[in-house]
Amino acid sequence: MPLLVMKFGGTSVADLDRIANAAEKVKREVMRGYDVIVIVSAMSGKTNELVGWVETTSHLYDAREYDAVVASGENVTAGLMALRLQEMDVPARSWQGWQVPINTTSAHSAARFVSIPRANIDAKFAEGFKVAVVAGFQGVSEEGRITTLGRGGSDTTAVAFAAAFGAERCDIYTDVDGIYTTDPRITEKARKLDKIAFEEMLELASLGAKVLQTRSVELAMRYKVRLRVLSSFEDTDDNSGTLVCDEEDIMESKAVSGIAYSRDEAKLTLVTVEDRPGIAAAIFGPLADAGINVDMIVQNISEKDYEGRTVAVTDMTFSCPINQVARAKKAMEDARSKGSINYDDLVVDTDVAKVSAVGIGMRSQSGVAARMFAALAAENVNIKVIATSEIKVSVLIDRKYMELAVQALHDAFGLEKA
Repeated sequence: MPLLVMKFGGTSVADLDRIANAAEKVKREVMRGYDVIVIVSAMSGKTNELVGWVETTSHLYDAREYDAVVASGENVTAGLMALRLQEMDVPARSWQGWQVPINTTSAHSAARFVSIPRANIDAKFAEGFKVAVVAGFQGVSEEGRITTLGRGGSDTTAVAFAAAFGAERCDIYTDVDGIYTTDPRITEKARKLDKIAFEEMLELASLGAKVLQTRSVELAMRYKVRLRVLSSFEDTDDNSGTLVCDEEDIMESKAVSGIAYSRDEAKLTLVTVEDRPGIAAAIFGPLADAGINVDMIVQNISEKDYEGRTVAVTDMTFSCPINQVARAKKAMEDARSKGSINYDDLVVDTDVAKVSAVGIGMRSQSGVAARMFAALAAENVNIKVIATSEIKVSVLIDRKYMELAVQALHDAFGLEKA
């Protein structure tokens, strides 16, 4: 039988009524002739509650026990979904990660997939079961311990199953009806996209769009899994939602497909660092060791008189998530105390935001950066840092201008037009 993977996020299974609604969508696909693997998240808010219980019980908790507790939310949803489907006369069975088994690394709360053997689930399908309801977000380590994949891990679980089982498609059901050109809460002109390329979706996800988890898009792109994002709360058909697919499946691409933003950014500048071979490694090595997600980097070379001689110096500016600033400062201070780097000052600006224009059409169309900078200049928005890639232009600006910048760029590139 053809196989479909359907994933339901926390808001889609938030209570028994919504689980019943999701089960109706699964039954419809079974009636169309599919065998279905359903990946479920914990009920909305349940994971946060479980994390809170762990942190209240043990401040310096054992990561293995953390995973054992936090993974239980998905187990409850999987069992309830299977029961609901059975009540609807759909042969269904629930599966926890260790029962499949979903084999992962031993990095608790940040595990990665090793393998997903098909034999156990295939055997159940052969017995006449039509639906396997699998708890997302979890797996089992080589040591036989429960592991979790990190926040958003159920998206990644769904894509991994679609790849492992050769699914026709992976449908991600959520509380929005697709991928939009930007956040509809910022501009009412935002338009739902019918299709978007894997690379564009990967950039948008990494730049702040929260519809799909970044790792899930990476996995889909690697294994050519066709993803569809659609709403749990609307009647859907084969043309609903947004299809995330290969660039070749899109007839003609605009220069820019979407505008993404990230509100929680910080800019750090090391002032007057000696410019010498290896200085970048001396700065960014300790940041990497401290787990800092450095994004945009700008280096400005100048000269300084030092004890009667002229030496080359640089100001090194980089951005990172605002919740990592304290660790970044400590990493730089420790590096200076060890003598591996020297600088006059470390200036931190936590009142910035990142706004990005993304589109595979940039590869073949020139002038995107110029149009972007002109649109921001027309609104008197000053640019602090610029970073580019083949299909992306990002700028760091004052946070108070973020919504204005998103609206201006959406208009400048005519994204409201199909």
